[in-house]
Amino acid sequence: MNSEVIEGLKELVPEKDIIIDELMSRHTTFRTGGPASLFLRPEDEEGALKAVRYLRQKGQPFFILGNGSNLLVSDKGYHGVIISLENLNDLRIEDDTAVVAEAGVLNSAIASLARDNSLSGFEFAAGIPGTIGGAMIMNAGAYGGEMKDITESVRVISPDGGIDIIPGSDCGFGYRTSALKRGGFVVTSAKLKLSKGDSEAIAATMKELALKRKEKQPLEYPSAGSTFKRPEGHFAGKLIEDAGLRGFTVGGAQVSEKHCGFVINKDNATSADIYNLILEVKKRVFAASGVTLEPEVIMLGDF
Repeated sequence: MNSEVIEGLKELVPEKDIIIDELMSRHTTFRTGGPASLFLRPEDEEGALKAVRYLRQKGQPFFILGNGSNLLVSDKGYHGVIISLENLNDLRIEDDTAVVAEAGVLNSAIASLARDNSLSGFEFAAGIPGTIGGAMIMNAGAYGGEMKDITESVRVISPDGGIDIIPGSDCGFGYRTSALKRGGFVVTSAKLKLSKGDSEAIAATMKELALKRKEKQPLEYPSAGSTFKRPEGHFAGKLIEDAGLRGFTVGGAQVSEKHCGFVINKDNATSADIYNLILEVKKRVFAASGVTLEPEVIMLGDF
């Protein structure tokens, strides 16, 4: 990493929040990944804005990190700057039924706040293991709900370096994508429009969905959730199972025996194990069905 870039960042981000060669295995739910050249934790939106502007000005590659729940980082690491938004964690209720959450707030925390304040509409996302910033970028969804259904507006750092507020209707939400993702926007907070409900009924729904997850998903192992996007007209897990790949392993990585749509870190897997397993699954599923699976997981670094 260029020493000039590091010195410039020290003027924008507290030195204690600038880490050189930080292992990304500490910051991904796969629990794999080599070192990032530089790891930043801006204290607030202004700090994030200044860092993004500076890095764009310098032509320095960077990646915005939430909870690392949809990310596979190369064992060789990432030769750029990771900007973690973990310090952007303000969470509050506005206008009686709206929840405003900064990008680093976990979806589980939003769900708990909504439940405790008798606000319904976020139950589906209670078990999505990520932050609201990442959820907005990829239009996260589960059990029939999606972020597009409840997003009133999103506050972003725009490609031109300004702060903008984008109405939910203009976010271009699609299946596991958005105009935010396609346009290179950095989400700093989101305003969610929920509705008044019964806290006991909300809690019961959250409990029911949590039990479904536990029964059907390999939550006991590190993973990045569903590894592949759902192909049109198919289910990824079913295609993988039909190709005879239930329990298939490469090194310490495995196609979950509990749910074939999940690739898990079964036994001290490396990122290379996971990556090569994904490639092999794609190859064999295509040979068996003619369907090309597209990973939902973001790959970062050189594989």
